[in-house]
Amino acid sequence: MLNYEQLELNALKTVNACTWQYEEAALFNTKKVMSAFRKNKVSDYYLKPTTGYAYSDVGRDNLDLIYADIFKAEAALVRSQFVSGTHALAVALLGNLKPGDEMIAATGAPYDTMQTIIGAPVKTLGSLIDIGIIYKEIPMVGHTVDLPALKEAVTAKTKLVHIQRSCGYSSVRKTLNVAEIGEICAVVKAVNPNCICFVDNCYGEFMEKQEPIEVGADLVAGSLIKNLGGGLAPTGGYIAGRADLVEAASYRLTAPGLGAEMGATLGDTAREFYQGLFLAPHVVLQAVKTAIFAAAVFSNLGYKVSPEPNDSRSDIIQAITLGSREKLCDFCVAIQANSPVDAHVSPVPAMIPGYQDEIIMAAGTFVQGASIELSCDGPLRTPYNVYFQGGLTFEHGRLAIMEAAKMVSAKK
Repeated sequence: MLNYEQLELNALKTVNACTWQYEEAALFNTKKVMSAFRKNKVSDYYLKPTTGYAYSDVGRDNLDLIYADIFKAEAALVRSQFVSGTHALAVALLGNLKPGDEMIAATGAPYDTMQTIIGAPVKTLGSLIDIGIIYKEIPMVGHTVDLPALKEAVTAKTKLVHIQRSCGYSSVRKTLNVAEIGEICAVVKAVNPNCICFVDNCYGEFMEKQEPIEVGADLVAGSLIKNLGGGLAPTGGYIAGRADLVEAASYRLTAPGLGAEMGATLGDTAREFYQGLFLAPHVVLQAVKTAIFAAAVFSNLGYKVSPEPNDSRSDIIQAITLGSREKLCDFCVAIQANSPVDAHVSPVPAMIPGYQDEIIMAAGTFVQGASIELSCDGPLRTPYNVYFQGGLTFEHGRLAIMEAAKMVSAKK
């Protein structure tokens, strides 16, 4: 008979022992956000909606400047018109690559929805390959990027190197930290200084005191219903980096010649973007504590977890290898049942656009699908990993994980 009280107590001790570095990062990044807010003189009128063409939307334009300051970038593009992180990534790539250009994925096969942008392994209409981009992939060696192979692959013709920070749905690789991203950029630039180092930054923002542009990346992109939205952003994404690359992306988001000059901020979105960014360092800390707690609980139950409870973390994702379709589904059902929204419904596996296998997702969230809120998902394929992330409050995460542990442990 499992002693769940002792299991929970042991996991709490692990969380208390492991969170000091993330608390320091949260304090540092809060100070960074506050400094950017003060520098750009955030005022009440920045938080008002706009309509139509939205020329001279000061709230929108100043939020771009704030993101640029936070990322130590020349420019940024922060918009509700990005429907997802995948969309922001696609805009960045399609805006900066032309037919005949070469792109190399330095971190092996990318995340499922990124594969649809590229058009490999499954052909996709309008994808990079479909419009004539040359695509190459450097498989990772275990948990690490094959830097010698990358150095060999990059030539004077290589236009862009794609670096995926998070592990995605891989059961082999780990998430890259900022220093490791810097090493990749250094290898690329040593061969071709003009090559664009582009980082898929999803799930990694505010995990450390630095962001990828500070160590050599030229361009980053991500989602606002993940880390930087702080649980308040109702939609949206961002691109930040070199000014010319951000400008090229803006012409793909709107239209050539219009770029970042247009795009209305409807309803209460401006306030939610600003307030969400203000809260983001603290909310990311809550998500990290929840991830460590989940790792400790399920590791103590005998399941393989990645990262391990005491491992250093560079994103908010916790992978747990459950070993069977039934346990994967049960875990997701338990998380959904212990969510603040739609707790009365049960998730079921389904084919979802952009994925290669059936996916089951649990997201009883205030913002549909927001993965900075407590959520989980996983492809219905061996080894049946569930990818757990988010948590606006550690207290909620603690309650939900313990219920998931009980449901999964009930399965023989």
